[in-house]
Amino acid sequence: MKIGSVQLENPVISAPMAGITDKAYRTLAKEAGCGLVCTEMVSDQALLYGNVKTGAILNIDGESRPVSIQIFGSEPAYMAGAAEIVESCGASLIDINMGCPTPKIVRNGEGSALMKDVEKAAKIVKSVVDRVQVPVTVKMRKGWDEKSVNAVELARAVVDAGAAAVTVHGRTRSQFYSGKADWGAIAAVKKAVKVPVIGNGDIWSPLDALAMMEETGCDAVMIGRAALGNPWMFSRTVHFLKYGELLPEPKPEEKVAMAQRHLDLLVQSKGERVAVWEMRKHAAWYTRGMRGSARLRDLINKAGSREEISSILGLFEENVDN
Repeated sequence: MKIGSVQLENPVISAPMAGITDKAYRTLAKEAGCGLVCTEMVSDQALLYGNVKTGAILNIDGESRPVSIQIFGSEPAYMAGAAEIVESCGASLIDINMGCPTPKIVRNGEGSALMKDVEKAAKIVKSVVDRVQVPVTVKMRKGWDEKSVNAVELARAVVDAGAAAVTVHGRTRSQFYSGKADWGAIAAVKKAVKVPVIGNGDIWSPLDALAMMEETGCDAVMIGRAALGNPWMFSRTVHFLKYGELLPEPKPEEKVAMAQRHLDLLVQSKGERVAVWEMRKHAAWYTRGMRGSARLRDLINKAGSREEISSILGLFEENVDN
């Protein structure tokens, strides 16, 4: 599959998730065979004003390509300037966020709020496309709410403005992440545009990925929440789509070992203090459903160093049910 000039090894893509898809996460996703990874979303204003935290998000040095960097904003000129910065950081693609439902984002006319102003959305895409050489993609939702489902209209407009691919999350902004994703919205967009369409929403297993592709005709699938604490979701989906064979779920000891690796990658990229804090959520995801995981979470939440967390995980791994 190609997006503009960028060739993907397979149609399995990691969804951008704020506070999640950092360098450590992307490294694990790539090692699991993910065809494309994406950064957390980055504000155009933060980019233009040189925010220090934003600089860390943009760090894709040493990462296996392709890597997409996602930006958000609401003014064409600012977004174009931000895109130039992102391109200079080595982005393989630039994704424009038109799907984030978070109140503080939409309050500023950004994220999924742009679905209510198709003309402005198209202007943003054109301004970015005109300024950079790498392919530009757009991530959107089904619509703002059920009374204003306009994914097809928006997709046509952004493709006409130069978007090389579109990702459609089959929920409206008003749904946030609740209810069922409407894959019919993805199918409708696929019929309406000639660029690759990436489907997103309710892919919880490799079987769901195949079902979405068959039902909607989409060119690729984007996996988000199903991969939290579970990079095997990527490798199992890649394998299933290629060979039709469903690999087994990882064993508990494999999950704990991966949590250890995730911790080490976080320490390398963010330092011990931040890594210890962020590992609390990741450890919970890696060990959910395992016997004793509640006690493990409690211990990790009280840990103050990498050595403490590593020791806790090590003891848990020794006693985990096989």
